[in-house]
Amino acid sequence: MPYMTNGKRDYKKQYEKYDGKDEVKKDRAKRNGARRQLEREGKVSKGDGKDVDHKKPLSKGGSNSRSNLRVKSSSANKSFARTKSGKMK
Repeated sequence: MPYMTNGKRDYKKQYEKYDGKDEVKKDRAKRNGARRQLEREGKVSKGDGKDVDHKKPLSKGGSNSRSNLRVKSSSANKSFARTKSGKMK
């Protein structure tokens, strides 16, 4: 959840508390590298509304190997699986 101050997002505090950590920076670099890899292959391009998805997430021990990457629409990649009642699985 973003850090809020007076109803406005405090990006500096968010960076200091979370985004600036070495582990977070390394994961972000891995995600950027995965996108560049698929851009070179012509699978995605800047502004196309597509995301590069890791089949096994980096947070769960996944890698940036080509076999672990796939292209998904932005909305499909950022949504969560839900039960019939609408709760997250």
